[in-house]
Amino acid sequence: MRIAIASDHAGYRYKTLVKQHLEGLGHEVVDFGTSSPDSVDYPDYIHPAAAAVATGDCERGVALGGSGNGEAITANRHHGVRCALCWNEDSARLARAHNDANMISLGERMMPAALALRIVDTWLSTPFEGGRHVPRVEKIEAVE
Repeated sequence: MRIAIASDHAGYRYKTLVKQHLEGLGHEVVDFGTSSPDSVDYPDYIHPAAAAVATGDCERGVALGGSGNGEAITANRHHGVRCALCWNEDSARLARAHNDANMISLGERMMPAALALRIVDTWLSTPFEGGRHVPRVEKIEAVE
């Protein structure tokens, strides 16, 4: 799978870990930055990653920041992107199963690294349930 990844300075360390983890699983990871822990503005990196998901250049995307909130808000400005802020494995599972989330956002300051990797794995391995959730996702897309 081709996966976009991006972070600001506060998510840089986990971005590096998640990228290595995904590549180790055989995924192609497109890194939109940032490339250091120096202070940056997260929209400069999250917008291009979300655009890649929105256009289909990347099938999924991972955004990382201090809390993950601003990154999720930024990603969700793109038509066709459904970015879920995930804080545990259940939130990641439900984001995929019920919301067909094609991006997730993680807060490096909110969780240990091992949990962040488990969240990514859960999100990647969980299929969209479809069924009763399809009309709901369609209603999300209809407003954009």
